[in-house]
Amino acid sequence: MTTTLLKRGTIAALAIMLGLSVAACGKKGPLEPPTEKGNEFPRDYPSR
Repeated sequence: MTTTLLKRGTIAALAIMLGLSVAACGKKGPLEPPTEKGNEFPRDYPSR
């Protein structure tokens, strides 16, 4: 009896962890288009 309870608990815990890991993926909020400043080419990099 305790082994079936342990198996069910383990399966439930794994299912919850899998669901939370999938739910944590992704960006919050709407996507934003790139700004005009990001389109400046060639870029000036600092010299050493």
